[in-house]
Order: sequence, then C-alpha cells, then structure tokens
Amino acid sequence: MEIILADVHGFCFGVKRAVDGVYDAVKKGRVVTLGPVTHNKRVLAQMADAGVSVVNSVDEVSVRKDITVVLRAHGVAPHVYEELNEKGLKYIDLTCPCVADNQKLAKKMHEDGFVVIVAGDAAHPEVVGINGWAGDAAIIISSFEEVSNRKWDNRRKYFLISQTTFSAEIFDQISHLLHQNIKNFSVQNTICKATIDRQNACAQLAKKATKMLILGDTTSSNSKKLYDISRNLQKNTYLIENIADLDLKNFSTCDIIGITAGASTPPDAIKEAIKLMSEIEKNLNNAEVVEQESNETENFEDMLKESVTTLHTGQVVTGKVISIVNGEVMVDLQYKSDGIIQRGQFSENSDVNPSDEVSPGDEITVFVLRVNDGDGNVLLSKKRVDAQRGYKDIDAAFVSKEPLMGKIVEVTKGGLIVNIGGVRVFVPSSQVSARFTRDLSEFMGQELLFSILELDKSKRPWRIIGGRKELAAKLEKEARDKALEGLEEGSKVSGNVTSVAKFGAFVDIGGVDGLIHVTELGWGRTKKVEDALKVGDKVEAYVIKINRETGKISLTLKSVENDPWHNLLTRYPVGSIVIGKVVRMMPFGAFIEIEEGIDGLVHISQIAHKHVKHPEDVLSIGQEVEVKIMEIDTDKRRISLSVKQAIDMDYDDYDDDYDDDYDDYDDDGYDDAAPEETTEE
Repeated sequence: MEIILADVHGFCFGVKRAVDGVYDAVKKGRVVTLGPVTHNKRVLAQMADAGVSVVNSVDEVSVRKDITVVLRAHGVAPHVYEELNEKGLKYIDLTCPCVADNQKLAKKMHEDGFVVIVAGDAAHPEVVGINGWAGDAAIIISSFEEVSNRKWDNRRKYFLISQTTFSAEIFDQISHLLHQNIKNFSVQNTICKATIDRQNACAQLAKKATKMLILGDTTSSNSKKLYDISRNLQKNTYLIENIADLDLKNFSTCDIIGITAGASTPPDAIKEAIKLMSEIEKNLNNAEVVEQESNETENFEDMLKESVTTLHTGQVVTGKVISIVNGEVMVDLQYKSDGIIQRGQFSENSDVNPSDEVSPGDEITVFVLRVNDGDGNVLLSKKRVDAQRGYKDIDAAFVSKEPLMGKIVEVTKGGLIVNIGGVRVFVPSSQVSARFTRDLSEFMGQELLFSILELDKSKRPWRIIGGRKELAAKLEKEARDKALEGLEEGSKVSGNVTSVAKFGAFVDIGGVDGLIHVTELGWGRTKKVEDALKVGDKVEAYVIKINRETGKISLTLKSVENDPWHNLLTRYPVGSIVIGKVVRMMPFGAFIEIEEGIDGLVHISQIAHKHVKHPEDVLSIGQEVEVKIMEIDTDKRRISLSVKQAIDMDYDDYDDDYDDDYDDYDDDGYDDAAPEETTEE
C-alpha cells in the first residue's frame, strides 16, 4: 500500500490565523465567537473544552468587561461592526485578509455604480458578509445554469467576484457565460490562491490514486468541493469527518491511497489519519504473511533481539529507507524501533522533496537527534550529516579561494541566504551581483557560484559570509567579450527586455545588453517606452553601433521591411486623394497622418479655398479629412498635402473682395437688365 498526502492540504492561512487568535484571546479572558470559527466539529469541540462560547448574533452577547468577541475568518457585514460599537463590546477582527480584500472590492464596485455579482453559496457566512459590503444588493450565483435563467439589463454594468473558497472550474463557466449574456461586464477572480492550489493538488492526486480520502466536515464548503473534484476523477472517493468512520474492508495492500483535507481540518486529524492508514497497511501485510507462512514456527521476537543494534544521540549511522510518507522518511536502523527523518530534517532546502531524492531500499547516512521521541521512534537528521560535509568543503574553499556552488533559499533584509553543501551562508546585498539590484527576490531558487569571503569558526554555528561580486563581474566580462566577438553593425539579433527607462529599453542579446533608444522603437512616434516594450518581452532588433571599448551597443527595431516610407510612391502616387487624420497643429498648418508613421503637412494656404487665419479654425485633432498628395520628398521624408485640392470649391465659402451691388448679377455672368449691350466677351 502506498500512502500519498496532497501537496496542499488542511488549514489555510486565514483559518489558522483565526484559530490561533482564539486561543491567544482565551489566555486573557472569556471568549465568544460570532459564529463557528471553522466548519469542523473536532476544532469546535476542542474550543468548547477551552471555554470558548459560540453565538449567532451580537444581541446574544452580554456586555461584560472580561468578554472578548471574535469575528471569524469568514468576515461580517458592516452593520455588525456598528452593533458591536453601539453595545461597547470589545472585539478582535480575525477576518481572513483575502476575504477583507473581497469586501473592499465589493464596496468599491457598488459605490462606482456596478451591480455586484458574487459566485458562491448564498447561505455561506462569507457571501452574506460580502453582500453587506455591496449594499445588500449583490446577485448571488452558484452555478452557470442560474446565469441562463436570469434576465440581464444591458443598460446597467455588472462586476463579478467570487467566494474565496468557490470552485475555480465553476467560476470560469459562470464568467464565460456572463461575458456572452451581458454587454457591460467586468470580472475579477477573487478565489483564494490557497483554495486553487488545494483544489489542483487534489485533482492531481486523484488521477494517480486508487482510493481518495477527503478529511473534512460535511458542512464545510471547501471540503465538499474537494470531494466533488476528486469524485469526478476517482470514483473511490470518501469524504470522512473522522478516520474512525472509514470502512476498512474497502482497502487492500495493492492500493495507492491519496489523502487530502479541507481548509478547516486541523493538523492532528490529518496526522491521525496517516498514522492509522500506516497501521492498516502493516496489519494487512502481517495478515498476508501469517497466511503464507503459517507453518513457520520461528520466534520473530528472538530474531529481532539478535539483530538489533545500540544507538545514542549524536551518533552518525547508516540505515535503509523503508518508506516515504508525507515527506517523512522511515529508516530501518536494525534497532528495536524504526527511525524517522522529518521533512524539516531531510535537507536545508525546504523545497527538496524526499521522494525525489531517495527510494525504499536505498542506504542512507543519518545523524541521531533523539533515540526516543516519546512515541518510541528514533528521530534522525540527514541535513545534519550534509552540513558536516559542507563545513569541511567551506573550510577548504576559504583557504583555496575556490568558489562553491550554492542555491539561494531565502531573501533577508540585508541580503540572501545561500545553501552551500547543506550549510546556510549569508551573502550581503552588496556582494550578490556586479551591479546594483534593488529586488533580490529575482535570485530566489538560482544555483550560482559563491566565494567564501569570511569564516569565523569561534561562533556556533560558524559565521560564514559569501559573495560573488568579483566573480559575477568576471563572468559578465567574459560573456560580454564573447558576445561582442560575434556582433557586427547591421546584424540582426534577438533577446529579452531586461529593464525599461524613460530614454529607452535595455535588451539582453546573449550575455551583453544593448540599448534601444526611444527614437528607435519604431518608425512612428513613441511617447512612452512602456507603450512599446515591457520587461520580459522578446524582441528582434538590428545593431546600429558598437563601442567595443566600453561594450555599449545601440539597437533599433526599425528595418527596411517595416519602414512605412518603403515603396511609398507606389502606395500614394502624387495627385491621388486619400483619407487622413489630423494629428498636430502648427501656426503654419496642420500635420495629417495618412497611415501609422506617415505624416504629411497641409500648409495653412492649402486648408480651404477661403482665407484661414488659424488652422484650428477649420480643423481639429482627430478629425478625418480627404487630402490630395501634392509632393513627396523621400530623401527628406516630407509630404505636402492639400485639403482644398481634394474637394470641389464651394462658392459660398469663396472669399473675395468683390462687392456685388447689382441685384441682377447672375451666376451665368450675364446682365439681364441690358441684353443689347452684352458683348460676347
């Protein structure tokens, strides 16, 4: 039988914070919780034993100085705070930060005129509280079918959020359908990341397990969602409040047992379940052995006594891996009790999964922390053995000045913590890189070479300071020199944007940075670099200039292929009429954009047939107008345009100084009053 615990399980941050907060408050006096702190009978029974009372409304709370009211992780509506303050009650707000953010968002969108839609269970206390922050006017939806059954007013704007423990899959379905049904619709996925991670971990485990156990209260929303997710993938899924409720006849030694737990399930319930399943496995194995070897009469206890060894704390011994469950490694030490390497004692790097490092049957060297942990187990440490080797390597490297490979495992206020051979080494921020780095988190998880700069063996543990500033500078220079060797002006390169400034963007083109000036971001005008490029973008550029002494490289995104002036005369022959957009005004005329990156000038004399004092008297920014191509100078990249040549002259707009005093002057040019005097001219 293989027992696997889901990577994410049990108490979430918000629930743990609330539970711990209740027990901290109990130390100072009487505690009353406004509603159950968690949906778990086991936790509530333990709190009741500690003297914690549960009420459903503020009215049920007596006004006493020694009473503290606890607001649980689910949060409450605004009127609850008002009721507490009006009664003068002392309270502790343990609303989950994720829920509090949800409440603020609902309040803001409601005040901004949106109809707030909440994907969730209308009866759930978290949803009730969120609805209160939305003016008790929110629409609550729990399934995508409800979207189709409701009529939506497209004159209004809607905003969708979610209960933090809602199903991610159903939320996506609801969001997709609302997009189709509502014209003015916005959405923000407010499902807690821990919930999504827990659901994903459950799904992954259900795919490979032959049986799935969901530990959680049947009244818990997130536990029931875990059950639904698992049940869709593995029909042999069981939702149990207590491991004692399990029907053992459903299991065999061939099973792969997957175990996960809802956000309200306490750690001791999970530990108890794993322990019981391990005992079941042993019992099943023993039953099979008895059945197969019932004729053997050799006394097992006598054999055990002959094979056991003696152990003492601080001893380094070698054993054989028996199993790995929930990150804990069971080791056979030829002792009366098996040894346990708890996950925190396996490696200095907390990200290391013991299952990836060792397998049943492997030999392993360990350090004995305690011969008896109180339950009869031997506590072991692998990382202590690794550290002893690591100290020797660090001592030698300090003398030889040879760098050692280390993995960055933590970002601190003044620098980084690096794991070098199982030993924690501090690297000051000034020694992390050859250049100043404001955000050191970008180095997290990287494996790099480090020099040992300082070593003080008088401290316990040793005071060790590492660095890679000089090493990084050397490596960067080597990489830059190598990269420059293969570069020529005019060559095409590709790389990723590493930083953005007002004057341009820096691009890593293989060990060396090149600068794309803001004027080289395109043939058109770019006001802000951020409008064209962002950190992480992959670009293809051309080398304009290389300064091999300084290592500076100038790049451009402009090319002949994307030059809008390329074959311009073919696209816009002189004399043709096109539609353009007014983009800039000048005292002497207006610039008209006929396509992106191509502007032409309409001189003030070419704006209209009548006299124009100011271009803005006739034209406006953004206006689309017909213009005639008068002249194109490709060398100087100038285009002369005319508005008045593109349209027929309207004589009502024609401005001349002739004052017609005769009523009988017609448009045909003849004088009707004196036909006999009219000449052919």
